[in-house]
Amino acid sequence: MRPIAVELFAGAGGLSLGFEQAGFDVRAAVEIDPVHCAVHKFNFPHTAVLARSVEGLSGEQIRAAAGLGDAEIDCVSGGAPCQGFSMIGKRVLDDPRNRLAMDFLRIVKELDAKSFVFENVKGLTVGKHKQFLEELVAAFDAAGYVCRTPWKVLNAAHFGTPQSRERLILMGVKKGLPLPEYPAPQTNISGKPKTFEGLPDGPSCREALGDLPDAERFDALLDSDATRGVRFGKPSDYAAELRGLTNDAWHHGYIRDWQPSLLTSSARTGHTEITRRRFGETAEGAVEPISRFFKLARGGVSNTLRAGTDGARGAFTSPRPIHYKYDRCVTVREMARLHGFPDWFRFNATKWHGARQIGNSVPPPLARAVAAQMMAALGYQPERPEGTLALGDPKLLQFDLTRAAAHFEVDAMPARRDRKSGATKRRQADIELERAETAPKTANG
Repeated sequence: MRPIAVELFAGAGGLSLGFEQAGFDVRAAVEIDPVHCAVHKFNFPHTAVLARSVEGLSGEQIRAAAGLGDAEIDCVSGGAPCQGFSMIGKRVLDDPRNRLAMDFLRIVKELDAKSFVFENVKGLTVGKHKQFLEELVAAFDAAGYVCRTPWKVLNAAHFGTPQSRERLILMGVKKGLPLPEYPAPQTNISGKPKTFEGLPDGPSCREALGDLPDAERFDALLDSDATRGVRFGKPSDYAAELRGLTNDAWHHGYIRDWQPSLLTSSARTGHTEITRRRFGETAEGAVEPISRFFKLARGGVSNTLRAGTDGARGAFTSPRPIHYKYDRCVTVREMARLHGFPDWFRFNATKWHGARQIGNSVPPPLARAVAAQMMAALGYQPERPEGTLALGDPKLLQFDLTRAAAHFEVDAMPARRDRKSGATKRRQADIELERAETAPKTANG
């Protein structure tokens, strides 16, 4: 029997994939952004996707949407956006900007979940922000849960991902149940001084990207994010797994029915010749001085891939790094390789949305390592499911904000402010950026 998981603040599904690969069935996913919901539904067609905020959402509503009845919920996972900070004489959790963390706790309790995994930025562990974590641990204790302390910040590069990306992981269980241990590092960071003696180097950027054909060879990728009839190069062990070529490529997740010969999430980006020259003159592992883009080092790992800013902060596109071999930014598929997403996993066809979905997600190999520890603590032996799972309707990947909202029957531009997604102003800025991305292309830097 596969244990049941529910994900809050699910995004495109990095945590969902890691939990599935560890042996969980992710039965429900809650995410307020309908564009992310559409991508999640494409990749996890059997998961109930709730396109709404956690505010006002009850555990009973989640159970009803997912058809869970009174089934035991083994784990709730998610990363609530936390924006508040310490104020003298006040509790941080009382800051309205941090209420989403309390909604996470409330839903864990209402679902009567056996355990939870709360992930967030490293910054919560230092300075004034540490008070937030201390209060959150105390709040879980009052709700009947004990947290594994001291909490830890884990780097995805120590778990076989060719990217240095640190995330706070806070794990807890119902009082009386065994506490999970944090996963031990599995790899050293490729191209860096050895941190853990005796561990092998993790994959490098070249091992992650070297077998992918150059997107600029295909004119079809000027107007689309996918093309057929491409020839892939010889893959590294890491790339072979992401291409589904190895026996353990699916881990304990569901095999997907997909087209391995299709190059996806690879829409081209127009750069001026001046920009290309600057990119070409930048040394690997250095920052290009004008754009401030990092250039990948073929023998090292990527810098942290980040999401673009939201509409409230200008709706800027994600700063995708420069390819180590080609004088251009990496494609969304290349970002996905650096993040540990397999090639069958697809993202929104618009580069801005796709890059944002990756930058906002937990690398699946890191999520899988954490979920495996929770599986062990709860006393489960992971099982490989039988059969093949069909992916969702490809139209889900083409949705802009307006069409995604219509599909899930939610408002694209809610009248009231929502602390997760920002104000109506953000939604309007998102729509305007979408229009700019889908307008006729011109060369740009």
